[in-house]
Amino acid sequence: MRIRHRPLRRGHVVLAALVVVLGGCAEFDDTAASETAWRTPPELTAEQGPQPEGESSPPTGSEQQRRDIPPPDGCTDHDPAVLATCLDTVTAVAAIAGTKTPTAIAGERRTGRVLRVERGKKPEVIAKLNVSTAGDGGLTGLALSPTYNEDQLVYAYVTTAKDNRVVRFAPGQRPSPVLTGIPKGRAGNRGVLAPDNTGALLVATGDAGRPQAATNPASLAGKVLRIDASGKPAPGNPANGSRVIASGLHSPGGVCSSADGARTWVTDRGSDADALYEVTPGEKLDTAAWSWRTKPGVAGCVDAGQGVTVATSIAGNLQFVPVDQRGSVTGKPTVALDGKDGYGRLSGLSVLTESVAVAGTVNKDGGSPVSSDDRVVLLPIQPEGGGGGKD
Repeated sequence: MRIRHRPLRRGHVVLAALVVVLGGCAEFDDTAASETAWRTPPELTAEQGPQPEGESSPPTGSEQQRRDIPPPDGCTDHDPAVLATCLDTVTAVAAIAGTKTPTAIAGERRTGRVLRVERGKKPEVIAKLNVSTAGDGGLTGLALSPTYNEDQLVYAYVTTAKDNRVVRFAPGQRPSPVLTGIPKGRAGNRGVLAPDNTGALLVATGDAGRPQAATNPASLAGKVLRIDASGKPAPGNPANGSRVIASGLHSPGGVCSSADGARTWVTDRGSDADALYEVTPGEKLDTAAWSWRTKPGVAGCVDAGQGVTVATSIAGNLQFVPVDQRGSVTGKPTVALDGKDGYGRLSGLSVLTESVAVAGTVNKDGGSPVSSDDRVVLLPIQPEGGGGGKD
């Protein structure tokens, strides 16, 4: 269930956070993928990136001023938390750490466009992927190479005319298949990506509209996978020669790990409820850390240390789920950026700093878009004052 605490206003939460910022059997085509492997990641991973330098914090004004941000004027958005405007269904984002100004890669589900977005600059299209949007598919996941600043490689989860797959590319290059043959169906095609802290890639896949596939070990549908750059099983997986580290998903919305790699989470939209699961390699996803019977449309997630922040694409808010060091939920979720105080429907989330994440909106996909939608925005990773309430 979802319990709402007093919503935090957009001005209070986002602009306060800005101060921190700006201070069937599957078929595989391994031979089609490039032989280049991910290099050993540096100490600072995508989840542990340094804070941007070289830009002073923008003035936030009084609390009243923060509540009175002018409404968007066409594609011009006066909200300093907005990085890019007038995009289309920004389902996936990947923050670029260490830049002087907040920067990210954003993906549009329906068009297949991948863009580099940066504060104060016009979004730059770096790739156009061929996608099929049937059954909630399209371009639904993005992740950066652990050595992105050197190789500029971007990984994407896409639906094609015949399957779901992971591809990779650099700006100006044709996408190269990494993992193909992930089952495709009339529904359950959404998949998401995230790096872990070892340099491997986490891939959460939908069940392709066939719930039984999620528990079938011969199928890649409904699974959490852990792969290397060529799509092969990553070293350290529970079963040698297997990409699968967990099973039982239906329609994943996000996958994320803590900065130290001690915890991995995945959000999922089930038939009866939405859920947040902690992933224990080698075990089924059968007991949720938290579930929402109201089905808010759980999407992207980030591990904020003291809790897990979950974006929702139906309710259109952030849910802060407090957890302890063992990963046990310690209280009811706190809701923020709800209703008129939020940005509408949210989808992908990606950590930019210890306190701020990049998010994409999907208001053009069943929501109530404003003139500047869809947008890429900066959001707080956790509410002011810490986690949620106690049971």
